[in-house]
Amino acid sequence: MPNWFSRLIGREEKASVPPGLIALQFAARAAWSPRDIPALMREGYERNAITHRCVRLIAEAAAAVPLKASNAAAQRLIDQPNPDQSGPELWESFYGFLQLAGNAYLELASLEGEPRELFVLRPDRLRVLPGPRGWPQGWEYSVDGRKRRFERDPVSGRAPVFHIKLFHPGDDYYGLSPIQAAARALDLHNAGGEWAKALLDNAARPSGALVFNGGDGRMSEDQFNRIKHQLAEDHGGPANAGRPMLLEGGLDWKPMALSPADMDFTQARREAAREIALAFGVPPLLLGLPGDNTYANYREANLAFWRQTVSPLTRKMARALAVWLRPWFGPDLVIEADESGVPGLKELDQ
Repeated sequence: MPNWFSRLIGREEKASVPPGLIALQFAARAAWSPRDIPALMREGYERNAITHRCVRLIAEAAAAVPLKASNAAAQRLIDQPNPDQSGPELWESFYGFLQLAGNAYLELASLEGEPRELFVLRPDRLRVLPGPRGWPQGWEYSVDGRKRRFERDPVSGRAPVFHIKLFHPGDDYYGLSPIQAAARALDLHNAGGEWAKALLDNAARPSGALVFNGGDGRMSEDQFNRIKHQLAEDHGGPANAGRPMLLEGGLDWKPMALSPADMDFTQARREAAREIALAFGVPPLLLGLPGDNTYANYREANLAFWRQTVSPLTRKMARALAVWLRPWFGPDLVIEADESGVPGLKELDQ
């Protein structure tokens, strides 16, 4: 149990406590997380199980869809992008960043004009450089205080950086992350978990006030310090959960917080979890969320996930990748997402 008593009235008390009131808690305004991408990635992927699972589901499913290129050299580049990663590993990171930041970037390393390797660039480290006409003419990558600049070749049209983004109606250069759309639901879900944890730390009891009704409504400094010490030592922490409080004459306990049933925070967390899943396009049934009967069974939910979320994403990426690589491999290059190579997808359609 956090020492709320001493926190609220921990100021130096020289003489006595105001009449009748020992402790009082004031309602605070809702606090929302910062809306910048690094902060949302931390609050979402690192600290929220629903967002983490949504991103993993989409990234792993999309990376499992093979990409087929009409050019053998382009196919080798897709299947073996660099010495440290296989194709699925690189594409999983790529799709993961796309879901987290709304933007995903690839760097093409070439030797004497011949494409050799592909690398994923972190979107929080990369900045688009607008040209004089408003179109992106380059990119700047910052890491460890150093900056590296990439520029498009105005003659050949070759760009060393591949940038794909999710639709953003208010930004010309960057995409909109699903986490940004679900930011308030994310805060609500995280706050519900923190509230539950704080409740356990607080001996699984709501906060309240000790009211002194004896005498003239005042207690001596010695009485005040003794009660404060007793609350901190005998009723603080999970080990003292449920321990009854013995009150002396003139002391009365007044609960000042709503009960879990009144707040219904569990249901609020479930609704927030469904809203997060909705933003990512993941059926809540796949996340094991109770009370969701949108789909008749798991099979239908899985099929909807593939058809409405994964398939449009992989097809969009394959066509954009082909456009980006054509200046190197020729105008006839075609790249397609081969869904026939996904195990189990045909069975879902049947």
